[in-house]
Amino acid sequence: MDYRTAGVDVAAGRAFVDRIRASVETTRRPEVVGGLGGFGGFCRLPAGLRQPLLVAGTDGVGTKLELAQAHGRHHDVGIDLVAMCVNDVITSGAEPLFFLDYIATGKLSPAAMAEVVEGIAAACQQSGCALLGGETAEMPGFYGPGSYDLAGFCLAVVEADAVIDGSAVKGGDCILAVASSGVHSNGFSLVRSILKDQGVDGHTLMPGSDLPLIEALLTPTRLYGALVKHLLASGLPIHGMAHITGGGLPENLPRCLPAGVHGVIDPSSWERPPLFTWLQQAGGVPEADLWNTFNLGVGYCLVVPAAAAAAALAVCQEAGYQAWLLGEVASGEAGAQPLAGLPFA
Repeated sequence: MDYRTAGVDVAAGRAFVDRIRASVETTRRPEVVGGLGGFGGFCRLPAGLRQPLLVAGTDGVGTKLELAQAHGRHHDVGIDLVAMCVNDVITSGAEPLFFLDYIATGKLSPAAMAEVVEGIAAACQQSGCALLGGETAEMPGFYGPGSYDLAGFCLAVVEADAVIDGSAVKGGDCILAVASSGVHSNGFSLVRSILKDQGVDGHTLMPGSDLPLIEALLTPTRLYGALVKHLLASGLPIHGMAHITGGGLPENLPRCLPAGVHGVIDPSSWERPPLFTWLQQAGGVPEADLWNTFNLGVGYCLVVPAAAAAAALAVCQEAGYQAWLLGEVASGEAGAQPLAGLPFA
């Protein structure tokens, strides 16, 4: 008996690394030292920083992976993995420096795993960060044949006096919403339960559309790094930012609001995307659960002074992101409800 008969193909692992080398190289930043293959990745801090703070984030893709693997959408979950990490760290105004990935699988499929890494590399390119390294673990008997799990880690940097932490937010500020690309990577345990209950397969279409429902659900998480970079370069005052992930607006928007204020949103300020309407109707999902599970079309939020709202919206549009006035910040304690205006409250 040898390692291969036990289920681990070392030769396939080497072939996989050789295949992804070119994709990794496309993400290289000037600060990166050395190349792929060492025991650790090296990266300098960008030149000219006076008091740099490092900002780190880690995340996965969750049970969206099960749906993606069943339908061969490996590239797209690579994008999801980066987005879930990068979209978090940029809320502080930080610039992503590098990304690391971890892929665990039962039996290595070099083609599928390469698609995942190519998706990771594409998202890193769009976010301006280097894919500094990663790890692929072949674990037969622990993961089933053809299945894999993903985890990611992102490191970013920001000047200490430029950190956006919500402390500048005050009553009268405007809350701006930036559109999501769909469900993103949250709530898929509920999504998968609804799909199973409804007997949905790869041929089931969205009601009133030619788009397969599965395609809509597997649309990759939108990356907001380029938008934040444009906003910061514009010089506009950004008081707070929030990535709307698991827990939806009720849980995530208050995370960028300081004590003594609360958010007031207008649910009628945008039209809920049809995908969320279908999920609610097909699953009989209560309104409160819908808001506390999904982003409902809002993937990212900005808090800016009222005088800067119009200019910030214009920057969003110029950068190719749909954005609108979602609500405002109100002074005074919110009590048990840090976010007012919710239709189920």
